[in-house]
Amino acid sequence: MGNGCVIISGSGDAYAVKVSGRATFECAGPMRSLAGELDQTSFQRVDIDLGECQGMDSTFMGILAMIALRAKKISACITIYNANDLNKNLLFGLGLKKMFQFADGEVAVGADAKAADNTVSKIENATTVLEAHKTLMDVDQENVKKFENVVAFVQKDLDKLNDTQS
Repeated sequence: MGNGCVIISGSGDAYAVKVSGRATFECAGPMRSLAGELDQTSFQRVDIDLGECQGMDSTFMGILAMIALRAKKISACITIYNANDLNKNLLFGLGLKKMFQFADGEVAVGADAKAADNTVSKIENATTVLEAHKTLMDVDQENVKKFENVVAFVQKDLDKLNDTQS
């Protein structure tokens, strides 16, 4: 499977995201940035196209959940388009079905669309993994036992990284 690529466009009231390849923690950083941006703005909808997505890891799905939580907070619509059975099963398996609308169809990215930069520091990467898994645990109680060890391990790793930065 190819490395994941995320293309993000939009601002204001609508955002479009196209995901291709395997969506992993390696391409979750730009999505986390989008989640942060959405927390600071009022928007109406986010459309996420998984038509070319060959699979997702838990970090990427945790970031999708972060975006969905921000949308829910302001009653915005978040729709996942063109998800194949594998990706639906992955999302549903983590209790995320209730967070999204699902549809098939074209997701139009704007002229401002650009491939997200996947280059992040080790600390940013660890922080993304940690926040994503904490979000998954908050969203569905069943995820606590799945990810509590991951959260503990990443927190320990992040503490070490922060200590070496000091």
